[in-house]
Amino acid sequence: MARRSRVGSSARGAVSVVIPARYGPAGAPATGLTAPIRTGAGHCPGSGIRDLIRSIVSTHTVFNQAPPRVDIDEFGANIALVEAVRQQGADGASAALHATGRRVGSAAFQDDAARANRNEPVLHTHDRWGRRLDEVEYDPAYHRVIGAAVADGAHTAAFADPHPGASVVRAATFMLYAQVEPGHACPVSMTHSAVPVVAQHPQLAQEWMPRLLSRTYDPALRPGKPGALFGMAMTEKQGGSDVRANTTAAVPLGGGRYALTGHKWFCSAPMSDAFLVLARAPGGLSCFLMPRLLDDGSRNGLRFQRLKDKLGNRSNASSEVEYEQAEATLVGEEGRGVRTIIDMVTRTRLDSMLGSLAGMRQGVAEAAWHARHRSAFGRTLIDQPAMTAVIADLQLEVEAGTAVALRLARAYDVDASAQDAAFRRLATAVMKYWVCKRAPAHAAEALECLGGNGITTDWPLEMRYREQPVMAIWEGSGNVIALDVLRAIAREPESLEAFDAEVSTVRGADPRFDRHLQETRALVRGLAEDPAPEASARRLVEALALTLSASQLLRTAPSEVAEGFIAARLGGVPGLFGALPPGVAVAAIAARA
Repeated sequence: MARRSRVGSSARGAVSVVIPARYGPAGAPATGLTAPIRTGAGHCPGSGIRDLIRSIVSTHTVFNQAPPRVDIDEFGANIALVEAVRQQGADGASAALHATGRRVGSAAFQDDAARANRNEPVLHTHDRWGRRLDEVEYDPAYHRVIGAAVADGAHTAAFADPHPGASVVRAATFMLYAQVEPGHACPVSMTHSAVPVVAQHPQLAQEWMPRLLSRTYDPALRPGKPGALFGMAMTEKQGGSDVRANTTAAVPLGGGRYALTGHKWFCSAPMSDAFLVLARAPGGLSCFLMPRLLDDGSRNGLRFQRLKDKLGNRSNASSEVEYEQAEATLVGEEGRGVRTIIDMVTRTRLDSMLGSLAGMRQGVAEAAWHARHRSAFGRTLIDQPAMTAVIADLQLEVEAGTAVALRLARAYDVDASAQDAAFRRLATAVMKYWVCKRAPAHAAEALECLGGNGITTDWPLEMRYREQPVMAIWEGSGNVIALDVLRAIAREPESLEAFDAEVSTVRGADPRFDRHLQETRALVRGLAEDPAPEASARRLVEALALTLSASQLLRTAPSEVAEGFIAARLGGVPGLFGALPPGVAVAAIAARA
């Protein structure tokens, strides 16, 4: 459609000209500009139009812009992830992971990821006749994204085919999907984490386990579906992280079934097929499995009130829900709800760490891509020392987090020892705190590498900048996690012993590490004499996280990476990204980004 505007009177003899939109530059939005045609002596209308069109289509040539970072094998491009998979004995799955990497790196998948976040979920509480619907409408792109993740086993493959290394492969798969589209990772993670809880109840396991382990995704609400996804709802308005303040009441109906009345302040992925929830039964706070459909095919009493308007994680619907005599089955014993559901919480904390790491990988990958294709002042950005140092520092964070994350995933495998179980109890909380707290600053620095492009919605790092604070809050914000670390040390001393044994295997490899290890041990010993240990909790958790990260890199990473991390992170209070000390092999580290 043509657009008309009046040219100013500064051009003698000017008349208004309409330029059809199709005359705009190929591949760019039509401007619909108008311009004067001189009709005085020496000018004819025909030559004026030709000159005008020529000037429009040749205003400038676009160059020195990075090409789209698409159609890339995101697994093969992630050197730290490839090495960590191999180090944890799961390289037999490399072919499958490369296939996943190509899938999520494709232009089509990235387009779907952008669409799912641009076209956000919409809650429909009622139909036009006033009957309750309680349905969330997602963009079809969201269903394609999560359908691919389920088909690849990002949810429950480690349980469907348990073997040494299965949890490592599942963690890597989860990271690859979360790197490109983080919102769908929420129901994928909750479904993964629900399996050990459901397995505790033979009757529920018989009913639900085949569907949980299925790789079939079906978003419809109907009985007899071959696959199912699970959600989790614990927090209420008055309690938040203090779930023991919950007031939702569970009244026994007989046969292990209860009627729940109350609410949840946060219920993410509300279109899940079932939820694990906490409610107060006669015997105390208890865990229940609440399906959306009852046995007769009718809808259960879940009344979704509204969707949260969140900072990030926009493609994933997070709702407020009320329970109106909603039926649910007791899982475990009355009064032991927190203990019953704690394994699910521990696994979702690991996934929060994995999700934050996936975002860090996206950030440094996009930043490095831009720096390799963009020139300024006669050189590409990546070859300029200031930028090289920033990219290298961002990459160090990814290197350490990835190495520890996959070591932790290995500790969740079917062949995990008692010491592995004790180690993961403390290490999961420690690293969830550290990685998820480091992620927002990492995202901000990566975004800045793109300059003005970084803060626009045309590039993915604007979305990632809004996304990264989410994981620091979900499954326990900073103080909650730090206090849980203190609790684990006090109540489960075997977890600290296993942690210390893990990091002590590399003593003597680097004097700076040895010194840091001794300082960290002194902090732990000081807890017994500290009149206010909670005030020191964060300092201790940071020290533990750096100790574990450095030890894992010394054990498995190339020397330049391990030495660079120790120099940058154990040499004093870390500065902003890019403020690396002299002697760090910045070019070699940046080349891995």
